[in-house]
Amino acid sequence: MPSINLFEDSFPGLVSHGPTRSASKTLFTILCFLILHYLLFKKRYVRFLRNLPVLRMLPGLLMTLHRIHDFTVKILEFSGMTFLFKGPPFAGMDMLLTADPDNIHHIMSSNFSNYIKGPGLQEIFDVFGDGIFTTDSEMWKNLRKSIQSMLHHQEFQRFSMSTMTSKLKSGLVPLLNHFAEEGTAVDLQDVFGRLTFDTTLILITGSDPRSLSIELHEDELAKALDDTGKGILSRHVKPRFLWKMQNWMGLGQEKKMSQASATFDRVCSKYISAKREEILRSQGVLNGEGEDLLTSFMKLDTTKYKFLNPSDDKLLRDTILAFIIAGRDTVAFTLSWFFWLLSVNPHVVANIRQEIIDTTGNGQENLDKLVYLQGALFEAMRLYPPVSFGRKSPVKSDVLPSGHKVDANSKIIICLYALGRMRAVWGKDAFKFKPERWITENGGLKHEPSSKFLAFNTGPRTCLGKHLAITQMKMVVVEILQKYDVEVIKGQKIEPVLGFMLSMKHGLRVKVAKRCSS
Repeated sequence: MPSINLFEDSFPGLVSHGPTRSASKTLFTILCFLILHYLLFKKRYVRFLRNLPVLRMLPGLLMTLHRIHDFTVKILEFSGMTFLFKGPPFAGMDMLLTADPDNIHHIMSSNFSNYIKGPGLQEIFDVFGDGIFTTDSEMWKNLRKSIQSMLHHQEFQRFSMSTMTSKLKSGLVPLLNHFAEEGTAVDLQDVFGRLTFDTTLILITGSDPRSLSIELHEDELAKALDDTGKGILSRHVKPRFLWKMQNWMGLGQEKKMSQASATFDRVCSKYISAKREEILRSQGVLNGEGEDLLTSFMKLDTTKYKFLNPSDDKLLRDTILAFIIAGRDTVAFTLSWFFWLLSVNPHVVANIRQEIIDTTGNGQENLDKLVYLQGALFEAMRLYPPVSFGRKSPVKSDVLPSGHKVDANSKIIICLYALGRMRAVWGKDAFKFKPERWITENGGLKHEPSSKFLAFNTGPRTCLGKHLAITQMKMVVVEILQKYDVEVIKGQKIEPVLGFMLSMKHGLRVKVAKRCSS
C-alpha cells in the first residue's frame, strides 16, 4: 500500500516484512497516536497565545480564568518561563509574565532601583493606602527601617511568643477539643484564619478580637479583608476602564471594595483613638507584657524617620492594614495547604512527630532544631506560596536576562505559583511534595536562592517577619500534631481561590481526634 511504502521510505528500520509486519503496524499506530495526542494537548494551551484582532488574548484569559494558576504554569513551561500577554489596545492589560529566577533576581535585586511598584499598582491596591507593600522610594525606605526596628526588638519578640502561646492554650486547643468531642467536621482554614487574625491584632493593637471561639462569629474587619482580596484580583484581569466604571457606579465587586474601605476606615479609627487614650493614661510606660506595634509606631522619633508622622491617622490606618495583611493570611493559608499536604503524605507526619520527640519532647523550647519540619513548611510554600503573584514596573526601559525587552512603565507579573512548579528550576519532580529536598546530607537546612524560592520575597524587599512567621507556624504544627490526629474529609474539592492571596477556594474540612498519647 502506498501509505505503508511511504512510511517504510521514511523509517526503513521500523518496518519489516513477514511475521513481524503486524507488530510494526501496531507500533506505528501507537507512535502516531502519541504524537497526535501531544500536538492536540499542546494546542489546548496554544489557543491562549492567539493574538486575535481587537480583543487579542483577552478571550483566552477569560476562558481559563477559573483555573488561571495552573494554566499559567503550562503557558510559562511552553514559553521558556517568560510570556508576553497582549490585551485589547488601550485597555492597559499588556503584561509580561515570568517565573525565570534570573529575571526575578535582575528585577528584585541587581537592578532593584529601576523596578518599582508603580502608580498602576497603587491604583489597584488603593484601598490599602500607602502601606509598606504599595509605596516606593524614600517613603518605603523609612517605613521599612522603622518596622524592622520594631520587629527585631527583644521585647516585641517575647511579646510575640507569649501571645501565640497564650492563644494556642486559650483558643485553639479548647476549640479543637470541642470539635473532637462533638465528632463534627470543621473548616481548618477558617480556624487558622481566626487564630492568625487574633494574634496579629493583639501584636498590632494590643486588643484581642476573640474571633477564635466555639461560636466562630464573623468579624467585620476579617470579612472586609476577604472581599478586598477578591476585588484586587478582579482589577488585575479586567480592563482598567471597566473596573473604574463599576467603581464609579458602585456595582459588583467594586461595591464590596468600597464597603470594605469604609470598614477599614471605621475600625482602624477606633483602634487609633483607643491607643492614643491608652498611651495618654499610661504616660508611655510599658505594661510589662511588651509593646504592640501601633504603640511603637505612635512613639516614633520623627527626626529619625523622614516622611513618617505618627499623628497622621491615615498613615496609622494604612500601617495597621499592612501589618494585618502580612501577619494574617500568609501564615493561615500556608498552614492550611500544609495540613492538606500532610493528609496525603502520612510518612511526612510520622517524620515530623519523630523529630518533635527527638528534639523538643513535650516542650517548644527547641523550635530552631526542627529542621525537617521547617523543610516541610518551605516545601508547602514552594508549591502553594501565600502570595500567588507580584507586580513590578520599570522606570526606564530594560532588557531582562531572558532577552525580553521591557518598556518604561510596562507591567511585569512575577508568577510565584508557577515558579514553584517549573521543572527547569526544581527538576522533574517539581510537582511532588518532598521535604527532603530542603535537607542537606548532614541533616541541616538546605539553602535555596531567594530568587528561586520567593515565598519570603527577595532582595531589598525581603520579608522582615520571616523568622516570626516560621516560628509561629512551627508552634501551631507542634501543638496540633502532638495532641491531635487530623483527618481530611474525603470527596471535597481542593483548589486555590482566584485571588492574589492563595487560599483554598472551598476551605479545608477536617475531623480531629485526640491522640492517646496526649
